[in-house]
Amino acid sequence: MTTLQDLQGRTFPYLRLSVTDLCNFRCQYCLPDGCKDTSHRTAINLDEIRRIATAFASLGTNKIRISGGEPTLRTDFVDILKTIRDVPGIKTVAVTTNGYKMDQRVESWIDAGMTHLNVSIDSLEPAMFERITGHNRLDEILRGIDIAFAKGLPRVKVNSVLLKGMNDKELDRYLDWIKDKPITVRMIELMETGDADTFFQNHHLSGQIIQKQLLERGWIKSLRLENAGPAHEFCHPDYQGRIGLIMPYSKDFCADCNRLRVNSQGELQLCLFAEHGHSLRHLLQSDDQQELLNQRICELLNLKEDKHFLDQGMTGSTRNLSIIGG
Repeated sequence: MTTLQDLQGRTFPYLRLSVTDLCNFRCQYCLPDGCKDTSHRTAINLDEIRRIATAFASLGTNKIRISGGEPTLRTDFVDILKTIRDVPGIKTVAVTTNGYKMDQRVESWIDAGMTHLNVSIDSLEPAMFERITGHNRLDEILRGIDIAFAKGLPRVKVNSVLLKGMNDKELDRYLDWIKDKPITVRMIELMETGDADTFFQNHHLSGQIIQKQLLERGWIKSLRLENAGPAHEFCHPDYQGRIGLIMPYSKDFCADCNRLRVNSQGELQLCLFAEHGHSLRHLLQSDDQQELLNQRICELLNLKEDKHFLDQGMTGSTRNLSIIGG
């Protein structure tokens, strides 16, 4: 079996697959005015999703994360889960969601084949959560996590974007929450995007500050698994939960990149902040195109840069993170 490898020798067992650019939250750092111009109606269909998953699995990918926008807004979301679950070679079917109505839906996601869940919770204080996201839905999201555990999901990851002057004093609140819960809270440095440069300047906070606080409290850096995401995780013997830090502005952040992205229009995005994607859609129209599809993916991988250029203020074509799900 061919293994996806770029010119730097990095391999890619992990695909982030966006199935829509539509989102119903109004997060301050992403879509403060709501979702306006989208390509939701022309998103890849179920057969195209199956062909993408099959191609990447045949090239060594074993983990697919379904993202958006907000992927659960698709009416066929459960079918998407089942379709990817049934692709030979795919061992991990992960979902990233804002948690909308999760307390009503998460059981059906698990039944359909979801093995890993990431939920965005940018604050555990209800008023601040509403201020950041534009929604008063924290309680239903927390209920959804409890239901997921009751259903048998062994661990949940929670994403929290670090925002100076907003949620930057909540470390203790998160630590108290995960004391007796198998939750990994991943604190993510705010990344500059084309639509949010001023917000970035006002609210960016380095994850190094949180890392220093964790180390001072006896937290220890964990080993990183092969198909893990970009977070550096920290554990503590007195806590069931973990803290992860995603720091894209840190030195050598891209050195161990292991993930590729396909957006909801069937474009391979070699980096979250690439100038443009590369369309695969013309090779997704029938099953007998798989050999050509595989060949094209391998060819395009030779174009992958060794790093992003965020530190130079170059955000590529990513106007906001809902376009490709982060």
